Parts: sequence; structure tokens; C-alpha cells
Amino acid sequence: MTLFDELRAIVESGDRAVVLTVVAGPDTGAKLLVREDGSTTGNGPAELAALASDALRRGRGHVLEADGRTVFADVYGPPPRLLVIGAVDTAETLCRAAKMLGWTTIVADARARFATRERIPSADEILVAWPDEALAQVQPDVGTAVLVLTHDDKFDLPALTGALATEAFYVGALGSRRNQERRRERLREEGVADADLDRIAGPAGLDIGAESPAETALSMLAEILAVRAGRGGGRLKDSRLRIHAEPEPASGG
Repeated sequence: MTLFDELRAIVESGDRAVVLTVVAGPDTGAKLLVREDGSTTGNGPAELAALASDALRRGRGHVLEADGRTVFADVYGPPPRLLVIGAVDTAETLCRAAKMLGWTTIVADARARFATRERIPSADEILVAWPDEALAQVQPDVGTAVLVLTHDDKFDLPALTGALATEAFYVGALGSRRNQERRRERLREEGVADADLDRIAGPAGLDIGAESPAETALSMLAEILAVRAGRGGGRLKDSRLRIHAEPEPASGG
């Protein structure tokens, strides 16, 4: 089976993989397909496989430098997912905006009166479930962002603890800075390591002066996009980086 055949089978199955192509330097033109489980196909140098994990987490095509080589990472896989814990007003705005980006959206809440299609019409899936149940069902991976919006320890703590135990590329939570620090202490008491706590984006979002649920959703989704692209999320006029991220090939994930 050729590399193209392997790649086609991966895409058709909904799995993830990255094709690493050497575009300059030693072995120019060589390709290595790396699946999410680490297995490989192709004639590219075996050491390129170490680049796959970060590339899959980034989720889009990009150029990188490694061992004197310039490598293009072409990422394939299903659309990113947004898992929102808490069927509050902001959840609907988040889902509506994320769907415009082509993302799959899931909202979970143990309170059946909140987790309804009438309240969250834009969600692709609504789960009436406690956080641990929702996380077990969704199984967040490198293509998943998790946002906790519930403002209640009986939901927040298990949701954050569970999300941090997954490979989700983003874990965020609403709440004031004082509440964030109090929550971090509670999580420490439950055995969550500081390194894991540092993964939590809290308060979630970029500093745009958001007040309404719609503005808050925009702030949070912008931060999620910046994290996924490996950007800081600051003002473009102050950035020394390219305005646009490297273009993502039409065939990529």
C-alpha cells in the first residue's frame, strides 16, 4: 500500500495523521506519514516522527525547522471539537460561533432544565450528564478544547480534574481571578499537580473588555484559536510574526 493509500484510509476512517515532507536540507523530498499512535509509513528520516505529536496538537499545516531541515507538516483529521461544560447563555453563543469555523460543538450539563435544544440550538450534541460522565463519553483528544462555564464547585472541580487528565489542547474556565485562585487551591487539595494547573486558562479568554455573553464567547474562542495556532493573542500591530498563520492546504485537517 502506498503512502497515499494509507493516508486515504486514515482520512476515511476519521483518524488523525501528519505527513512530514522535507522541503529543504538533507533528504529534500522525503516524506514520512505518522499516525496518531506513532506508527509510520514512508521514506522520510525516522527521527521526524518526534515532530508529529506537536504537529497534531497544532492541528493545521505549518512549516518548521528540525535538524538542519525545513519540514512542512501537513495535518489530517476530523474537525476540532469544542466541549462546553455548563448550558449557560454563553454556551449558545460559543457554539454558534464555533460552528461558523467548521468545528463540532458539544454542550454538557447535569441539569436537564438547562441542557435543552431550545436553550442551545446551535450545539451539535447536548448531553444531560455530570462532568465525569460527559468527559468519558466525549473523550477529549488533541483536537478538543474544553470550556467550563458552570461557576459551581460540584461541577467545576470534577470537570477541570477530568479535562486535565485528557489530551485536550485547551482547558479553560470562567470566573474572577479570586475565584480562580480559590479553585486552584481546591484542585491542589484534590491532588492536581501545579504543572497541570498551569494548563488551565482561567479566567478564560483574551482581554478585550468583554461584558455581554456574546463578547465573552468571542474572547474565549479567540484565545482557543490563538492557543491552537501557537500564537500569543496580542495586537497584530505589536506582533513581529506573520499576520496570517501558514496557509493550510485544502486537503489538510
